[in-house]
Amino acid sequence: MVVPGGDYLFFGGMILLFGWLATHYARRLSGVNRALRKGIRAEGVCVRIEQEPYNRSDARQYFFTFRIPDGRQIEFEDLASRSIRVGDPVTVTYDPAAPERTATVACRGNWSPVLQYGLLVVGCGLAAAGFAAVLLFTVV
Repeated sequence: MVVPGGDYLFFGGMILLFGWLATHYARRLSGVNRALRKGIRAEGVCVRIEQEPYNRSDARQYFFTFRIPDGRQIEFEDLASRSIRVGDPVTVTYDPAAPERTATVACRGNWSPVLQYGLLVVGCGLAAAGFAAVLLFTVV
């Protein structure tokens, strides 16, 4: 079945999806960089690692907790290297103005989240640009 304009819808949807992903990861990368420049360090711990159900993917989500000076415990998700296990101590860097949004395990000696977010921004941006180029050549 041929849908009139289906190509345009598909490529437009892919441009929006990858453009949104690139923007999302760029905002997270900006928060991580702000935390690294102005941040405070605290001791944290990896509390859990979640994997996609049925092991269909090797994607993992790492969750960490730490305490801020007022006593609140903050839990956040961040990218991490595969060597991190549940219970491992980590150094957390965060911006005191917004610890929930800027907390990261990136610090001297562990630039993994910065590199991973940077690669995600570049990859998603290139994918959006690629779909835009294909859409442009389809229209012309």
